[in-house]
Amino acid sequence: MELKTSRLTVLVDPAKKKAFEALCARQDVTPSQVVRRLIRDYLAHHGVTYVPSGVEQVEEEASRR
Repeated sequence: MELKTSRLTVLVDPAKKKAFEALCARQDVTPSQVVRRLIRDYLAHHGVTYVPSGVEQVEEEASRR
């Protein structure tokens, strides 16, 4: 899980947004959770690797203890 976040603004058709939010509610997930999963899966599908923001800092602090 990411320790830092950044805002991503996406413009979508209002009817599509409403249907997406309703589906998310029925599945007991937030729209943000679904979008984050979509981005992770898309990056993995294309072989893009990354280190989540804040992970290096936590590992560095843990190594000092």
